[in-house]
Amino acid sequence: MFTVSLVTYAQTIADVGPVIEASLAAHPARFFLVDNASDAGLAADVRAFFPDVEYIPSENRGFGAGHNTALRLAMEAGADFHAVVNPDIRFEPGTLESIVAFLEANADVGMLMPETVAPDGSFLHNCKLLPTPFDLIFRRFLPRAWIRRRTERFELHGTDHSKVFDVPYLCGCFLAFRMAALRDVGLFDERFFMYPEDIDITRRMYSSRRWRPVYFPGATVVHAHAAESYRSLRMLAVHCVNMIRYFNKWGWLIDHERARVNREVEASVPRRSGPETAGTAG
Repeated sequence: MFTVSLVTYAQTIADVGPVIEASLAAHPARFFLVDNASDAGLAADVRAFFPDVEYIPSENRGFGAGHNTALRLAMEAGADFHAVVNPDIRFEPGTLESIVAFLEANADVGMLMPETVAPDGSFLHNCKLLPTPFDLIFRRFLPRAWIRRRTERFELHGTDHSKVFDVPYLCGCFLAFRMAALRDVGLFDERFFMYPEDIDITRRMYSSRRWRPVYFPGATVVHAHAAESYRSLRMLAVHCVNMIRYFNKWGWLIDHERARVNREVEASVPRRSGPETAGTAG
């Protein structure tokens, strides 16, 4: 049995409707919509257009805390698997079914992220090494040409993305979890309001050595990434504060586990021999 959750804030039924409709087509046992804005208009629209969705009004405690609300309910309901989806995700019929089938067939996989592409079909490098402070500072404030090689290493550009591989940082835009793994390593760390909660939970999954966090190219989703922290000073401040919390937790310049994990990943990922293209295994 699998369940799905979506966390929203100040969005309309037009924003969230497509991903809800695509998810419900796969017949999850339950679909939770956690509304961090507790918008009465959205609540009414959900009841009118998607009566099977469980609408949960919530105080805005962030992305991870919102999904944790749904994850706890899913655990209580006995779900085996759970998908965390963003409002700006789109996917075709059969996507969730393929993901659940892969999890059922691979009992050591604790979480996965499918292939992600932009609306124009270009491949998005959403599985990465564990970041150093320099990876995040340089890529935001320096010209891309200056840091191209460092960015390509961090984003695993040389990897053959037509193959499944283990990775310590999966983007939170779409994550599928095995509930047994979450019971073991814990839910999203609610100290992070937004942004590094996906790095943190993937890292804990990878470091557990019991559960594998993997990139799964057997399913493809489209991510219309808004990159709010690049357009809004307020969201930039939120990003910076939460990344400070992340590095306070795991280490800034000295993080021996990060160095070990990144060396291990670089040595183990499959390497591509030619140019990379989107949709290679969708």
